[in-house]
Amino acid sequence: MEKKVMIRLCAKIVAETDLYETDKEVQNLIDWVCLSEQIKENNNTIRNLTGEYKKIEPDCREGVRAQLKRMKELCKERNNLYEKQNDLKGQKWKIEKSLER
Repeated sequence: MEKKVMIRLCAKIVAETDLYETDKEVQNLIDWVCLSEQIKENNNTIRNLTGEYKKIEPDCREGVRAQLKRMKELCKERNNLYEKQNDLKGQKWKIEKSLER
């Protein structure tokens, strides 16, 4: 519930005021909230992909090629998300540093 309220508040500020464009701190705070939410969502997706991978793994050991192919796809998708997470965390870190000033 709390995260939905934060996202709605950010959306309302962006939609109904010019604070996002005129106040750098407001922009950084809104960007921080949005990036944090995206990181949480990506972490949930990574956990789900890893869970699916672990369910498939035993059958793959028995030589099921289709499941092995899906495992490779899952790993590739997870790795892409990890790279995206690192980029998002870098952006978030930059925002946090600018907020400290």
